[in-house]
Amino acid sequence: MRFIFECVECGGHYLPPEEMAYPDGPASPVWCAACQGAMRAAGVQEDPLLARVALAAARAALAGRAAEAAEADGRAARSDVRPSRPPRSRRARSGPGGVRSKLG
Repeated sequence: MRFIFECVECGGHYLPPEEMAYPDGPASPVWCAACQGAMRAAGVQEDPLLARVALAAARAALAGRAAEAAEADGRAARSDVRPSRPPRSRRARSGPGGVRSKLG
């Protein structure tokens, strides 16, 4: 799974490269590629605190999705487990039928 960010400038969602680096420099967790290029041309630097918050939010969302997927897999595995026949009750094990099965 990959990080999904929301651009602070245009509000669009974007997927940066997994290694967080474009061919012309590092990817920004604050701006999409188009806005990052425009901000770089304007000489505006990204706020380091805002970048850390964006990375932390993306990591938390990724961890939440992974936990939900693991929980869904666990529920699917448990839902198919059922006994082949119901357990025999105490009453079914006692009585004349129980004795006959032991003798035969």
